[in-house]
Amino acid sequence: MASLDNFRLVVFRTVAEQRSFRKAAEELYLTQPAVSLQIKALEEDLGVQLFDRTGTSIALTEAGKVLLGYSQQANALFVQAEHEIAALSGDHAGQLALGASTTIAQYVLPSLLGEFAREHPRVHLTMISGNTEHIVEAVEEQKIALGLIEGPARSRDVKTEPFLEDELVLIVSAAHEWAEIKSIHCSEIAAAPLLMRERGSGTRRVVEMALARQGVKLNSLRIVMELDSSEAIKSAVEAGLGIGFVSRWAIAKDLRLDNSFRIVEVEGLRIKREFLLTYAAGPEPQGLAQEFRRFLFSRAGARRTLAKAKRP
Repeated sequence: MASLDNFRLVVFRTVAEQRSFRKAAEELYLTQPAVSLQIKALEEDLGVQLFDRTGTSIALTEAGKVLLGYSQQANALFVQAEHEIAALSGDHAGQLALGASTTIAQYVLPSLLGEFAREHPRVHLTMISGNTEHIVEAVEEQKIALGLIEGPARSRDVKTEPFLEDELVLIVSAAHEWAEIKSIHCSEIAAAPLLMRERGSGTRRVVEMALARQGVKLNSLRIVMELDSSEAIKSAVEAGLGIGFVSRWAIAKDLRLDNSFRIVEVEGLRIKREFLLTYAAGPEPQGLAQEFRRFLFSRAGARRTLAKAKRP
């Protein structure tokens, strides 16, 4: 089904969200002059200026802010209309924008997206990834309909629902002195070179809270490197640069295929968490977002069983 949305409004919203004609052109696969032409035509139709252009930066005028709000509302209604029309024939169709924090995007979501796409071939999925903080911001700014995150949202403008259990474990290289030790005391972590996820990461936030509950002062940790993904932490651990906490999902395949890592038990420390679905506060998701939400929770039980089966 073709989009019901007005093309000039699509261009306008993209420029407003990107705060850049160049970036909007890249996102829309248009030339920058074509984007400028669409905005100029829209301003002439309305008889107002929508953007203040100062040098290389642009900002919405008051008229532009008003139009953006109504344009976003209209787009949401068009998306809902497309969904309900398609649903009359039992065939969901349209565009659905998702976001996922790094661990979920790498290890959990690909198989789910593949299954959803097979069930709904006329749904066009787009996905962004980043740390938890970035995904929550994208939900707040309505860049995505749903986000899947690894840590607390820390925002009153979004709702969250748990959909899948996870556990963070401490890993060391096979050559590390702890590799053959049954367990270590939590206080020993503070003295070891520690590899941590970057600030804003849900994984880091959960690890810090768990260590603090065990009396480990965060300022006592020897954080030797901050990395932006579980893959980076795994590589650094394997290279002997330090120890690190990662999701069991991130190392399931590694533990089956090789002996590069060892999981080290920490006395009294079990870091359990829930992966969370997040969406804007207010009414529950509708249309394709609601269909994906239903699909996600219907598959969560099977994924929990799979996660337990992968544990050594």
